[in-house]
Amino acid sequence: MSSSKSTRYNRLSGGAAVAAAAATAAATIANVNVNANISSADNINGNRMETTFGPTFSPVAPVAKAETSNNYKQHRRTPSSSSTLTYSPRDDDDMPPISTPRRSDSAISVRSLHSESNMSLRSTFSLHEEEEDTEPQVFAEQPSVKLCCQLCCSVFKDPVITTCGHTFCRRCALTSEKCPVDNSKLTVVVNNIAVAEQIGELFIHCKYGCRPAASGKPGAFEVDPLGCPFTIKLSTRKEHEVSCDYRPVRCPNNPSCPPLLTMNLEAHLKECEHIKCPHSKYGCTFIGNQDTYETHLEVCKFEGLKEFLQQTDDRFHEMQVTLAQKDQDISFLRSMLGKLSEKLDQLEKNLELKFDVLDENQSKLSEDLMEFRRDASMLNDELSHINARLNMGILGSYDPQQIFKCKGTFVGHQGPVWCLCVYSTGDLLFSGSSDKTIKVWDTCTTYKCQKTLEGHDGIVLALCIQGNRLYSGSADCTIIVWDIQTLQKVNTIRAHDNPVCTLVSSHNMLFSGSLKAIKVWDIVGTELKLKKELTGLNHWVRALVASQNHLYSGSYQTIKIWDIRSLECVHVLQTSGGSVYSIAVTNHHIVCGTYENLIHVWDIESKEQVRTLTGHVGTVYALAVISTPDQTKVFSASYDRSLRVWSMDNMICTQTLLRHQGSVTALAVSRGRLFSGAVDSTVKVWTC
Repeated sequence: MSSSKSTRYNRLSGGAAVAAAAATAAATIANVNVNANISSADNINGNRMETTFGPTFSPVAPVAKAETSNNYKQHRRTPSSSSTLTYSPRDDDDMPPISTPRRSDSAISVRSLHSESNMSLRSTFSLHEEEEDTEPQVFAEQPSVKLCCQLCCSVFKDPVITTCGHTFCRRCALTSEKCPVDNSKLTVVVNNIAVAEQIGELFIHCKYGCRPAASGKPGAFEVDPLGCPFTIKLSTRKEHEVSCDYRPVRCPNNPSCPPLLTMNLEAHLKECEHIKCPHSKYGCTFIGNQDTYETHLEVCKFEGLKEFLQQTDDRFHEMQVTLAQKDQDISFLRSMLGKLSEKLDQLEKNLELKFDVLDENQSKLSEDLMEFRRDASMLNDELSHINARLNMGILGSYDPQQIFKCKGTFVGHQGPVWCLCVYSTGDLLFSGSSDKTIKVWDTCTTYKCQKTLEGHDGIVLALCIQGNRLYSGSADCTIIVWDIQTLQKVNTIRAHDNPVCTLVSSHNMLFSGSLKAIKVWDIVGTELKLKKELTGLNHWVRALVASQNHLYSGSYQTIKIWDIRSLECVHVLQTSGGSVYSIAVTNHHIVCGTYENLIHVWDIESKEQVRTLTGHVGTVYALAVISTPDQTKVFSASYDRSLRVWSMDNMICTQTLLRHQGSVTALAVSRGRLFSGAVDSTVKVWTC
C-alpha cells in the first residue's frame, strides 16, 4: 500500500480539528460585528447563551445501521468536502446570519485562531492542551457560536458554569484567573449539563474519515474522501470508531504485514503467507498460508499431543496461580506480624494509661459515694416527711406495705427498651428493644433471660399476648406471631406502611396502631385476617387500651372511644398537651399521658375531665394500673427518668421512684409487681 494512502490509518497525535485558513473564516463571517461585551448584556437580562440556543442541522441521508441508526448518518462527498472553514466567535445576539449556505455535504472543522491577547492569557496551558486533544474533530455542520468558549474560542469541552454566571470549558476556567466578559474571578460552580447535551448531539466525521489538511497546518484536518463515510454524534463517536470498518489493524499472524483496514482483515487472512502453527509455542516451526496450514495440521507431530500439552499448560498455570497466592499469603502474614507488634506496643502503653485512669476513678468513686450518701440522707428526710403527712391523715391512713422499692434489674439488651408484656401463666416477662430483639425473662425462679427472640429488622415497639401467642410490632412495619410454649416464630404479617407503634388484643381480635390508622385483625390460629381499618385519626396512634367492650386510642390531643363489637367511634375526648403517648383505664377513670408532661383524668361514666396531674418534667411515655379492693394506684413513666405513683382516691402523687439512668419508656404489672423499661437498656422490678 502506498505511503499516501496509509496516512489515513495513522493515529494522529495533534490537537482536535483546527481551521485550515483564516482567510476563509474571514470571508465566511465578513459581516459580523464583533462585540465582546454582548454576552455581558445577555447575562444582565437573565439569559444564558449556552442554554437558550442550540445547533441547527441541515438534512442528511440516514444510513441503515441496525444498532445505532439514530447516531450514524451517511455523508455524501463533493469536491467542497475537502475544504475547511474556521471562524472566531465573539458575538451572540448582534451577529447577523452567516452568509455561507449550510449544506449537509460541507465538512467544517471548528478551531479558532488565537489573538495575541488570548495567547498571553492561555500561555501557561497551551502546550498541555495540544498534547491532550489527540482526537481529530471535523464537524459535519458549522456549530452555533453559542456553543463556543470565549477563552479558547473552540467548542466547549466539559462546559462548566462559573461564579460570574458565564460558561467556559472546565480547563479554561481552571487555568484562567479572570472572566473576559466582566473581569471577575473565575471559580467553577457546577457542570453545564444542558450545553454538554447540545454539544453531544452535534454530528462529526469519524476520525477514520479524516486526514491532515492539505494546507499542512499542524493540528488541522479535513474530510478524507477515501475514508469512513459516516457522520456520528459527538457523544457516540467512541461506540462507532471501535467497530468502524475503516479502523487500521495489524495482521495477527505477522506484524510486518502491510497495515490493513478492519473490513479487509478477513480477506487478508485467507491469503496471508505468515500463518503459524497453533503449536508454535511448543516448537513447531511451520509458517504458511491457509491451504498449507490445513495440510500441515494433518501431519503435525504436536497435533496428536495437543490434549496432553493443554493439560500441562493448565497445570503449570495452576501452579503459578498457587505460587502467587502463597506469596500473597506470606506478605499478608508478614504485614499482620508487624501490625501485631505495633498493637502489642500500643496495648502496653494503654495498660499504663489505664492504671493511671484507675487511680483517678478510685478517687472519683470515693467522691461519688459521699454524694450518694448525702442524697440518701435527703431521700430519707423526704420519706419521713411523707410518712408524717400520711400519719396526720392528709393522704389517708399510712400503709407501709405500699412503699415501692426496686428489688432487681434485668440486664442484657444492647439498646433502649421500648415495650414490656407479662405472661402471667408462666411468670414470663417479654421486653422489646432497639437492638431488634425480644428477650424472655423468668420472673419467678431463676430471674434470668430464658431466650432471645430474633426476627425483626427494626426496633421492637409493641408487644401483646393473646392466649398462647405473643404478637410483636416493629419499625419494620411488620407483626410477628410467636408461640409462647416453644418460643418460636410461627408467622410474619406485613401489617402497615409505617412503623407499628402499639398493639392490644380483645374479643379474639388484635388491634394495631400506626400513622393515622388502626387495623383490626381477626385471630385465626397463627394467622391474622384483616377485618377492618379504623380511620379518621389525625396523627400517630401511639396508645391503645381495650377495656370491657371499648377500645381507647390516643393520637394528637385526642382520645377516641370505639365500640369493640361494632367497631364504630362512640365518643371523642379532647385534651391538651400535644400527642397522647399513653392511656390507662381504671374502674372509675380514664387516664392519659401527653407529650407536654401532663396527665389528664376523665370520669369514665360522664366523660368529663376531673383533674390534670402535674409533676413530671418530660413526656409521659407509659401508664400502668394496680387495683385492690381498697385502693387504685396509677404508675406513670416519663422522659425525666422517673416513675411516679398516684393515688386515684385523692389524685396525689404518693411516691417518686428514681433508679433508671435514662428515660423510662415502658411499664407492666403482674401480681402486685411493677416492671419498668428504660433507655438505659435495663428492666427494673419494683415491689411493695
